[in-house]
Amino acid sequence: MSYLMLDLLSTQATPAELSQLQHPMVGGVILFSRNYRDRTQLTALIKQIRGVRPEILIAVDHEGGRVQRFKEGFTHIPAMGDILPRAKGDMALARRWAVELGYLMAIELLACDIDLSFAPVLDLNGISRVIGKRAFSSEPEAVIELAGSFIDGMHQAGMAAVGKHFPGHGSVEADSHVAEPVDNRTWQQIAEFDMLPFKALIEQKKLHGVMPAHVIYPSIDPNPAGFSKHWLKKVLRTELAFDGVIFSDDLGMKGAGVVGGYKARAQAALEAGCNMILVCNDAAGATEVLNELTWPSTLPSRPANLLKPDVSRVCRALEDNSRWEKAKEIAAKFSNN
Repeated sequence: MSYLMLDLLSTQATPAELSQLQHPMVGGVILFSRNYRDRTQLTALIKQIRGVRPEILIAVDHEGGRVQRFKEGFTHIPAMGDILPRAKGDMALARRWAVELGYLMAIELLACDIDLSFAPVLDLNGISRVIGKRAFSSEPEAVIELAGSFIDGMHQAGMAAVGKHFPGHGSVEADSHVAEPVDNRTWQQIAEFDMLPFKALIEQKKLHGVMPAHVIYPSIDPNPAGFSKHWLKKVLRTELAFDGVIFSDDLGMKGAGVVGGYKARAQAALEAGCNMILVCNDAAGATEVLNELTWPSTLPSRPANLLKPDVSRVCRALEDNSRWEKAKEIAAKFSNN
């Protein structure tokens, strides 16, 4: 099992980056907007990466709305929180649209040989500054229905789904990218509200991956969820019986800083139960983790190939141009929204 997912600085991988990707503990690459100029360039970059590590997991945050890394040459995917309002509250229609939008998002990435989008967001649209319309709804049942449908579309294209940010980031105001969010609610409040979409979709076997939040829930545990054995091993693994891959959120985010430097953050995330840790936007931090961390040999193994695309489904989906075009027509309904 490989444990580290890295990023790249630009639209081409440097020799040093390609060399680093060959480290045995590197199992993934995450792409950002800075890595994209157009589809031709993106395809060449991915070919570069595959040239040194054919099996590596290539991922991107491509949820839709304001979190869509590739725009020019890709269909604009609407914010998930716009789906139900645009359907005028018609849940059956919203669910049909969600299926096709999940399919569209996935197939356009898979067509470029990108394995995975870190989607969907299963948080509730509450007071969070960073979630907002990234969430499908403020109501757990609506999130379960719409996110489940979006995942169905992803699966039909051949892509696995990663739900985030466990156990829920929507009910705390601060943005964990730039702050250290603290959610003072009780276990009962979190379990009976924010956590419901994760619980339901895990029970439905729809999630292959989960990404925890860099949020502290002090009434339950003093550590942020992504560094908490209680949240990851006791709640997620044991009580919810999740058997997929646990990704850390980016260890470069401010919300991870309470744990210490990069080495301490990586150590804590792995010991808490994360299977793959992300170090983004800090090449020195990634190098520190690779060179200085003593990689534990007893970590729980969740093969990243659980998240590799279903090749037969991808091939069928790539041949179905009519569905692709119809899905793009649905996305176009939101262009003036």
